[in-house]
Amino acid sequence: MSTDLHQAQRQMAAYLRDPKGSSPPGNIEARRMHIYRDLVYRNIEGFISSAFPILRSLYDDEAWENRVRAFIAVHRCKTPLFLRISEEFLGFLAERPAGELRPFEAELAHYEWLELAVDVAEGEVPAVLSAVPKSGLSAIMAHLSPTARLGSYVYPVHRIGSSFQPEAAGDPTFLLVYRDRESRVQFMELSPGSARLIQEVRDGVDSSVAELLQRLATDWGMAPEQLQDFGWAQLQNFNEAGVIALDDSNV
Repeated sequence: MSTDLHQAQRQMAAYLRDPKGSSPPGNIEARRMHIYRDLVYRNIEGFISSAFPILRSLYDDEAWENRVRAFIAVHRCKTPLFLRISEEFLGFLAERPAGELRPFEAELAHYEWLELAVDVAEGEVPAVLSAVPKSGLSAIMAHLSPTARLGSYVYPVHRIGSSFQPEAAGDPTFLLVYRDRESRVQFMELSPGSARLIQEVRDGVDSSVAELLQRLATDWGMAPEQLQDFGWAQLQNFNEAGVIALDDSNV
């Protein structure tokens, strides 16, 4: 590639990313450059707006355009995939200096992104466990579904909208986002205890249900028998919802 061509390509890319801060190549008709410039913005803005509809609704048109144009101008994406643009925008928001965003915006964006991540996640919703083996809970393995994600926030992000924008953090909010058996994205607000159970399932690799509940009982200062019935009932409910896979090769 010639030096002149390479320089022209870099100049064109810089202009498309930041039309106000860069000059267009002089050898391309202005009308054409405007078309390219608008196509780049509208395509990226469309992906971002569709992924973050609540966040978008909190901005007027000018402020939103400024936010998206800043993303295009300064953020260096690590992937060319269109479906990953929303994840890149999430990273861009996380990099904003303190005070540039409203305090809840990064968490709201993460919650909205979880909905998209679950919607496009590869994998199947786990089947319902039909029977408990004679060997009991020590023979059953629990795994978080590939179509489920757990989010933990200091703002009640699932309630934020034009009529509710909290100014200060509150009690932790735990939200389980998952795909149901009809391929619809759903969310479930969890108590701290239920969220801890999901975390243990997610992080407790190669642990049986009996071992998982034993660890939780120890962490919470409880006798195992105090937790077993309640914990097992919760795991079954999560399994029926399609959130947790309960597997046993002997069933």
